Amino acid sequence: MIDDDGYFGESVAATYDESSAGMSTPDAVEPAVDVLAGLAGEGRALELGVGTGRIALPLAGRGVEVHGIELSRAMADRLRAKPGGEAVGVTIGDFATARVPGTFSVGYLVYNTIMNLTTQDAQVDCFRNVAAHLAHGGTFVVEVMIPQLRKLPPGQNAVPFHVGENRLGFDTYDVATQAMASNHVRVEDGRGSFRTIPFRYVWPAELDLMARLAGMRLRDRWEDWSGAPFTNESESHVSVWEKVAD
Repeated sequence: MIDDDGYFGESVAATYDESSAGMSTPDAVEPAVDVLAGLAGEGRALELGVGTGRIALPLAGRGVEVHGIELSRAMADRLRAKPGGEAVGVTIGDFATARVPGTFSVGYLVYNTIMNLTTQDAQVDCFRNVAAHLAHGGTFVVEVMIPQLRKLPPGQNAVPFHVGENRLGFDTYDVATQAMASNHVRVEDGRGSFRTIPFRYVWPAELDLMARLAGMRLRDRWEDWSGAPFTNESESHVSVWEKVAD
């Protein structure tokens, strides 16, 4: 980590909502909130990596009690400053280990956030941590990409995800360790900047095993929040595991 806020400190938090605007449209947000509100029912929801509240705030607006865990104080400060931000409780800490009082009907990780945990051990710890927060029969939801290894020809380790006049984004992969990094190059007013954030990509079957180790079993897996079928051509998935044991 580069400081106490990890890789999402003030410089990133200041422009995070703008840079992820495409994920904040009603078409992107409402289907996720529909699913999560349905899983929460009359219970509470726990968001791991709550960030600036893209999902937590509209979910709280549906009448669901939402609590978030967030490592970055800079991101959490922006959540609190938004309309309705006072309704979302926030615990500052590592979501693989930080504990929150009480039990929850649903825990969730969206927008590839599970990959912010850069070791398999940390990802396993995250599943166990969520399971410890869930009531019996509660659910854990993860939205995450499928690693784009099919786009890598022999000898190449980079996959671009944005190529524009002033910005270049590309992911790099280490297929031996499942390490990857998202790299961002920007040119503004004739000056260039570079930022890289490490991740660990993870396969659906690997997540299922992590869930099993934590006393959960797979209940649903879709391509996206609309419930579209998950296939071998899907580039992401939304998976729901149910807690079946303490």
